[in-house]
Parts: sequence; structure tokens; C-alpha cells
Amino acid sequence: MARDSLYGETILWSGRPRVVATPRAYKLAAIASAVVSVVALSFALVVGTAFHAQVGGMIIFSAWCATLALAAWRGPALWRSGLEYIVTDKHVICRRGRIRRTIDRSEISYALIRWDSQVSGAGDLVLVRAVPTGALRRTLKLTLAGVAGPDRLWAIVRGLTPSAPLGDGARPLTQRLDPGERVLWSATPLASPWTIQRVLTGLIALVLSISAARMVAHAIPSLGRVFRLHALPATSLAIFVAGVALTALLLIAVAVGVAYAACVRPVRLARATRYFVTDQRVLIARANEELHLDRSRIAYVISAPSHGLHDVFIVLDGPQARAFASSGAFGEKSVDTLVPVFAAIEDAETVGALLHPAFEPLPRAA
Repeated sequence: MARDSLYGETILWSGRPRVVATPRAYKLAAIASAVVSVVALSFALVVGTAFHAQVGGMIIFSAWCATLALAAWRGPALWRSGLEYIVTDKHVICRRGRIRRTIDRSEISYALIRWDSQVSGAGDLVLVRAVPTGALRRTLKLTLAGVAGPDRLWAIVRGLTPSAPLGDGARPLTQRLDPGERVLWSATPLASPWTIQRVLTGLIALVLSISAARMVAHAIPSLGRVFRLHALPATSLAIFVAGVALTALLLIAVAVGVAYAACVRPVRLARATRYFVTDQRVLIARANEELHLDRSRIAYVISAPSHGLHDVFIVLDGPQARAFASSGAFGEKSVDTLVPVFAAIEDAETVGALLHPAFEPLPRAA
């Protein structure tokens, strides 16, 4: 078998991304930058043609935004197209030319799988390393983006032979268990509490909504006065109105998006979430996302009261580190990323006893 050029280790698997795509966050950034570029250019045209003013700075800003939009739209895809993934007997390697990132297979705490909604059987495999809490807490991740059959690749990383059901994200998670693996407990979150992060996001949405309303309220009378004065040629007036309208639409779209992220998305994600404890692993499924955690990585379990229910936090163990996973400690819960936390469940005692025999729930705060 072939050997890795740096470590000299036996290569068990190698491959490249099956899907080369730009992440959604980069696409949204590209769209916003493109709209700002068009708005700046339209205002520059109006000011330059109607008032004969110097607009070089506005044109440069428009060109900069257009360049940023192009880089955000195509940059990640171009970068991913040159990636190569390698699994050796000790490491998982992500390589592009002379640049490589590695993670020791024995230090992987759990894996996240994000199935691609457009291409069947493909998705991202994110390998996460648990790190200490407090000042040293940080996120250590290695992402293998756009691979074919991410759950099959995860089985190889775990040292198993992939079973036949793996590789199909359309199958329920319980139909893609390891051979002989049994589900012992299952539940769904019964609520979607308002965390500090969610409250702050809602406040930002409120501020953006007020700003958008004030802008529209002031823009309409001002545009009316410009129409009545006939101060601009018809072409310049049309460009000016289009620029103002695009600015208002962008601000409204951002306000709606932030409000959706604060009020609607957490509820939808909670309804789509399912928790599983098997005799070998802890599994969390949510829409097209999955979390896979081997029970041997669990050091202990903490249950904390939360709005009449319980949040169960899983403390992970690893070489030279016993820690909560990223964003999963002391009541912190992530909406955007799955973490080893069973949020808003009733039966905390059962799952705690299954995962850790010495489990004792925390008393309710006074």
C-alpha cells in the first residue's frame, strides 16, 4: 500500500471532493457585496452626471465591493477544487499543494456530518477535537468538504469496515447504525428556549427593522420632492430611485433574515432534532446534519434544569484534555452547529444513567 510522504504512514483511503460548492454564508456575503456595489455605482452616476462632482472615491468603493463579491462567490469553490483528503493508520490529512492540516485519529472526539441538499450521497465530514474549558477553550476542527459518503468515510476513520446502508443520507439515521448496534434511548427537544444569544439576535433584528422603517419613511417624501422639482434628468432619476430602492431592500432583507434566525429558525430546528443513545454511541440528527459521538469518549454527564425541563451536557475525555466540546459548556447551546448537548428533555435521569453510571443531576437553583 502507498505511504504518506510526510509521516511515512500507510494510506488507508484517499480522495478528493465530489462536490465543489460555495458555502451559503459566502454566497450571502457575495450577494450583499454585489448589491452595495451596484448602489454605490448608481449614486456615483447620478452625482457625476447631474452635479458634475468628483466621484472617483465612490467608483473605487463600488469596484472594491464587486471584487469582494466575486471573491466570496468563487474563492471557496476554487480553493476546495484543489483539496485532497488522506486517511492514514494514525492521521486524517487535508492537503492542498504544500499546505496541509492534520488531526490525530486517536484524538478525534466526535464527528459532524452535513449532507448536501443538492447532490445525493455527498456532504461534509467535520472532525472535532474536544479542548479544555475556560481560557484555553477553542475550536479544533478539520473539515473534509464535499466528500462522497461522509458516513462511510467516518467509519473508515473509526477503524471500521463500512456497512452497506452507509453513504445514503436519505436513509434515517437508525437504519445506518453499525452492525449489531442497538438504540437504547431516544427523545426530541420539547422546547426552544430563548438563550442570551437568541435574545441579542432578536434585539439586532428589532434595531434593523426600525432602521429600515425609518429609512423608507424618510425616503418616500424625499423622492416625491425630487420628482416635483424635476431637478434630475429622467435617466438619472431612474438610476437614483433604483439605488434608493436597492438600499431599502437590502436593509429589509437583512432585518428579515436576522429576525428569522432569532424567532423562527430555532423552533424549526428543535422540531427537526432527534436524540439517540445506542449501546455504542450518542447520535443527534437534525434535518441534514448529524453528530456521531463514541460513548468511550464520555467522561461524565451533567444535567441542568432549564425552563421546567433539563439540558444534559456531555463532558468529553481525550488525550491530555477532559473538556466540554466547543460551545457546549455551562448552559451554552449552539443553534447553528450541533454540539453534544441534549437540550430541553424530560427524561434526564434515564439518559444520564445510561451514559454514566455515577450520574447525579444538579439540584435546582434557588
